[in-house]
Amino acid sequence: MGNANEDWYRINHVEDLDSPALVIYTERVAENISVLLSMIDDPLRLRPHVKTHKCREATQLLMQSGVNKFKCATIAEAEMLGICGAADILLAYQPCGPKQMRLLKLVKKFPASKFSCLVDHLKPAREISELFASQGLKIPVYIDLNLGQNRTGINVGKDALELYEQCSLLPGIKPIGLHAYDGHIRDIDFSARKQKCDEAFAKIEAMQRELLFRGFEEVIIVAGGSPTFSIHSKRKKIECSPGTFIYWDRGYTILCPEQDFKPAALVISRVISLPTPTTLCLDLGHKSIAAENELTNRVYFINGAQLKAVSQSEEHLVVEAGADHHYQIGDLFYGIPVHICPTIALYERACTVEDGKIKGEWKTIARDRKIEI
Repeated sequence: MGNANEDWYRINHVEDLDSPALVIYTERVAENISVLLSMIDDPLRLRPHVKTHKCREATQLLMQSGVNKFKCATIAEAEMLGICGAADILLAYQPCGPKQMRLLKLVKKFPASKFSCLVDHLKPAREISELFASQGLKIPVYIDLNLGQNRTGINVGKDALELYEQCSLLPGIKPIGLHAYDGHIRDIDFSARKQKCDEAFAKIEAMQRELLFRGFEEVIIVAGGSPTFSIHSKRKKIECSPGTFIYWDRGYTILCPEQDFKPAALVISRVISLPTPTTLCLDLGHKSIAAENELTNRVYFINGAQLKAVSQSEEHLVVEAGADHHYQIGDLFYGIPVHICPTIALYERACTVEDGKIKGEWKTIARDRKIEI
């Protein structure tokens, strides 16, 4: 993230900004998009995940840069992409229950966009097929593979090949590829991360070759996330799905030093109390910063790197500042979230910063469970 003494993050008249606040440095967003494009041979092989930014403005910047395929995790994110006019939208989730009807409504509302989704089991595949076939439609699907994360997906190999063939016989869906998310591969040592990634991908390539041998059309592979993007981007004829690159965060700054993205989204927090001679209380509670990590690993204060979190509740973060500190109530801190994606979802809007000045705001419209559909 560079030297902590750099002044890139400082905002003119920041004292006028209410806190806690989310701020987006749009010039850095543009730089991160440029870095993204420099890491791959063809922008048409990019399918970035919008779960990080969840907003129209960032999507539009990507589209203006030549990116026309996207991945998302929720119906609201898919609808946001439809509103933006995205050409190709993959719902990287197996729709069950009411989500199947909502997906159908999206397909009908945005006919200029090509929608697809994931399946990893025959039961929902049959349900989706029946629903779409009843409307005279056929939706493309990707078989979701379990590469070891054990979250979703079907086992690579025989089971997945059988499901692919079974899906090809259903009237309302059409299998067109394989979805291979390897988010569990998170070694800080890049060579170890690459070795594990390559070993997993070899099995996926073998599946692709077998499907082509069985007579299926070109089988698309959508692979990876942020930690393995720099590996998958070097492969040919596969689609890559990084997401965090757009804003980056403290976690990936440490995990992926080989990737030259820069933090572009910060949280602004104030000192609201001095509970003891050595501690400060900030207005950065669970509702303002992603709190799934260990207490001391949730935010990094650029202008307060020595501060150590000692407790957090819904609206408060207490930090140890040490004896003889000079902080006062009202002092402001600029924090880089350790995990930006769930942090973004805590804010309905973000202030945009250009040339050190607050310029406007981006609304996080897809943080809601529903926009209209």
